[in-house]
Amino acid sequence: MNDFLFNRVSAGRQYGVSILAVLVVSASCYLLSAFVDYRVVAFLLLVTVSLVAVLFDILPVLVAAFLSAIIWDLFFIPPKFTLQVDSAADGVLLLMYFVIAMVNAVLTYRIKIIQKEARKKIERENIVKLYNTFLNSLSHELKTPIATIIGAMDNLLTNTANLTPMQRHELLVEVSKASFRLDQQVGNLLSMSRLEAGFIRPKTDWVDMNELVYDVVKRVEENKVSQHISINIPPELPLFKVDKGMVEQIVYNLVNNAVQHTPPGSNINLTVTDYGWLQVVVEDNGKGFPEDERGRVFEKFYRLKRSGTGGTGLGLSIVRGFAEAMDGKILLENVTTGGARFTLSIPAERAQMKL
Repeated sequence: MNDFLFNRVSAGRQYGVSILAVLVVSASCYLLSAFVDYRVVAFLLLVTVSLVAVLFDILPVLVAAFLSAIIWDLFFIPPKFTLQVDSAADGVLLLMYFVIAMVNAVLTYRIKIIQKEARKKIERENIVKLYNTFLNSLSHELKTPIATIIGAMDNLLTNTANLTPMQRHELLVEVSKASFRLDQQVGNLLSMSRLEAGFIRPKTDWVDMNELVYDVVKRVEENKVSQHISINIPPELPLFKVDKGMVEQIVYNLVNNAVQHTPPGSNINLTVTDYGWLQVVVEDNGKGFPEDERGRVFEKFYRLKRSGTGGTGLGLSIVRGFAEAMDGKILLENVTTGGARFTLSIPAERAQMKL
């Protein structure tokens, strides 16, 4: 809250609020001066300056401290309505009040600056740690397919005479899979950079979700996954006017994420429905997400603490970015019977009938 006020409230308003706070407290004390000793008024004004110091910049606080000292002398220290102080004790009190108010303002401001710098340092350290983790993951994700491509191509080039047609085919299949995986990682990086730069603009057109979903599932299954993927799409589902590339990437990332985080033999259900908007649900019967991490899975580069799988932590952050780019939203919840459910909702124009 302090940083919010410090950064967002203009200097003019800081001065205005600081002065107004002192005036309001002073006026209230003056109305009650018959019941409140002027020494107690000094304490109340000092508390007011302290609160202002917590919220605002140093100069408005110093103005408030100086003004409170003048007001206390003029309206509360006998004789009233004059800057003259007859009692030596009151003179010392006034001097001490002025010094304490100024020192309190400066020290409070310095403490606030130190806290802000400490938070920035922690944030920088966390960012460095986050990027180091990301770079380590990315190097692994890129190194593996590159090594596969190099090894397979080396065999194809140097052992052509010794390879059977089946072996050559298998090596080409490995090259194809590794190339696809490499293209996927590079695509994720490009998508994230576009999201970060704010260059994402949906290009909508009529899309057959039935065709899109089956194409995505086919791509996922080409990686020889051991999970059972079922598709539930009503035959009367209309065409939707959406960005096909974005929706395709979202669905792929959600299904691929379910494959990566569920044990072999798990069931993954992909459902597309029409609720006046496009809704896509990807649900599995795995272990779900830890409650203390569920709120962070859409963060850039974030990977589950107990995750033993690879990945750069970009897939789900791209899902959220693309969904929001189309004015949609993505919701994650754990299923009571076990597993996780991702629900994508996108407001989209619907065709009256399939074209």
